[in-house]
Amino acid sequence: MRAQTIDVQECTGRILSSAIFRPGGKKLLAKGHILREEDIRILQSEGMANIWVAELEADEIPEDEAVCAIAGEMACGSYEIQLAPGGRANLLATENSCVLVDDDLLRQANCTSGVVIATALNFSFATAGQRIATVKSAPFAMSKSDFEGSLNMLRDRGPIMQARPVKGASIAVLYTDPLNGDRARLLFEPVLRQKLEKFGLRSQVNMAVLENEEHVSRGLQQLLRSKPAAILVASTTAPAGPEDAVGQAMSKIGCEIERFLAPVEPGNLLLMGYKDQVPILSAPGCFRSLRPNVIDLLLPPVMARYRISTWEVSCLGHGGLLC
Repeated sequence: MRAQTIDVQECTGRILSSAIFRPGGKKLLAKGHILREEDIRILQSEGMANIWVAELEADEIPEDEAVCAIAGEMACGSYEIQLAPGGRANLLATENSCVLVDDDLLRQANCTSGVVIATALNFSFATAGQRIATVKSAPFAMSKSDFEGSLNMLRDRGPIMQARPVKGASIAVLYTDPLNGDRARLLFEPVLRQKLEKFGLRSQVNMAVLENEEHVSRGLQQLLRSKPAAILVASTTAPAGPEDAVGQAMSKIGCEIERFLAPVEPGNLLLMGYKDQVPILSAPGCFRSLRPNVIDLLLPPVMARYRISTWEVSCLGHGGLLC
């Protein structure tokens, strides 16, 4: 790309290389603006005879074309692309979604020249219309070699990001207490209702049972019949691990224990397992307060019916100190 000074009357279709301001300081035309015939009249009325414009070289891609193409390759799911001024393409969720991000691929993409990508946090919840990512090019243009390198990497290893819809998700809740299950419901239901409403969930199937292996296993089996996106076990006790009553009940019904302990505070004592692809999450202490905890981090992906792995839970440690 090269900048040059030309006569205002010859600037139609050229790219403005720097912003133009009126004497009072108000911006007249922005940097990167593609000049039109009506702009010529405005510039002449301001007494301007010459302006600086940028001219692309043969081996360069215009910024808008570059960012739109990369935005189209970097993501999948329920999103749309909106072009913004200054060589930027924004990605907006088209429905309530969970944002899933490949951190390693995002870092690699941002190490290349000519373009940078910013996304929402992995596992974050996005409402319809919310911006979930933006792609920004170097001013005016991107070299063809950098552009093609970025596109090829995304096609080979992408996508960087998914906008995974959560439409129709339901959450089942099992309240447990060693003496009276209704005590747990009384303690936790108001808080849990508000947590779920934050994600657009206004109703859920729930039960209250005694916290012992037999009652918890029966309760889990009954809740599984409703085919929920996930089951939350709201217990008044802090488990010692998968060997406690909740863990033993999960094993009794054939639940595969995926993870015990999370690098998240509050929420260290997370116990997570899967029964026929339905996640079951026990996180003692996380239903007593509206403060963010591990349940808030994991609700969006389980609502989107995404299977969370042990590795992904372990990655929550960076930023896992929530309060």
